[in-house]
Order: sequence, then structure tokens, then C-alpha cells
Amino acid sequence: MSISLVVGLGNPGRDYADTRHNLGWLVLDAFARSHDLSWRASTRFEAQVARWDRSAGRTLWLAKPQTFMNESGRAVGALMRFHKLEPAQVAVIYDDLTIALGQPKLSVRGSAGGHNGVASLLEHLGDGFIRYRIGIGPKEPSEMDLKDFVLGKFTPAQRTLIDQQLEHYLTGLALLLDRGVTEAMNQLNRRNPT
Repeated sequence: MSISLVVGLGNPGRDYADTRHNLGWLVLDAFARSHDLSWRASTRFEAQVARWDRSAGRTLWLAKPQTFMNESGRAVGALMRFHKLEPAQVAVIYDDLTIALGQPKLSVRGSAGGHNGVASLLEHLGDGFIRYRIGIGPKEPSEMDLKDFVLGKFTPAQRTLIDQQLEHYLTGLALLLDRGVTEAMNQLNRRNPT
């Protein structure tokens, strides 16, 4: 079953731009730019949506929910129902505190792991969607409030690391779309990707 919808998680508004929690948007924006795709606001889906007509009549939809992180599932669920998709046809890109900064990891099942956006997706979609997680951990300083950390901006050094890895994330996403989840997992989930 091929992927028909790729979602980046984040929060709308200038205050949230370039925060750790908007890493999904950062990657999806870069992917859209690399394929010359343009975003349009869809009030029906409460999302920014882009359409990519791929070869052999396959259409890929990209979406950035505008519902704020904690209600992401509402927008994604509406898109899924409209396009009659199964969870396995949806890939979601988001930040993950449990993974080292900049490290990508693919998985298909699991808990929300304290991520409110993922909790909302599980509530509205059920499990089985593809999770393209990118590390923002560890939380430093450790006593910092979780919300303050994820809604904080990357340090210049952290942002440089993310920018250096961006091409790798896009290659991983292309691999996921072209070759499927198993092959992409084999590549992306290695400690030292080639």
C-alpha cells in the first residue's frame, strides 16, 4: 500500500516558527520546495495543502495542519476520510524528544510517547500510520519544563546540525515514498546512515 498523504506537524503563527516542535513543518517545507510545490490554505481541512502529481497517475498530498499541535488529528482525519485513505497510507513527520538531536527514525506503531500531536493522531486515525521521527533530544537543561523546551528555538549550533541533515531527511522521505517503509527503515534506522 503506497503512501498518499505526508503530514508535517507544527504550530501556526510567527511565534512558533523555527521552534523544535515545528521540525515536521521545516522538513515538509523543504520537500515541497525541492519539488516546486506550492501550498494553499484549505479551510475545509484546517490545513495548508500541496498536491504533487507523480508518475503513473499517482497523486501525493502534503499537509501542514493549522489546528495547533494538540489538535493535529482533526485535520489529518478529515483529509484521510476525504481521500478514503487507510492509516498505512499516511506518513507523519514530527519532532521526537526521545531521539538524539538530528537523528531520523522510522516506525509504524507505538504510543504517543508524551507527544500531544501524536496523541491527537492516534485518537482520530488509530494506529498504523508511518511515523517519521526526527530527534530533538536530549532536553537540556534537564529541569527545564517540557513545553518550554519543545516550544523553544534551536540554538545556532543545533540549527546548523539540522540544516546539514536536511538533505538526508529528504532522501529518506523519497526512499519511503518510492521503495516503501521496510526499505526506508533499514536505511534510516541505522546508527550511522550512509
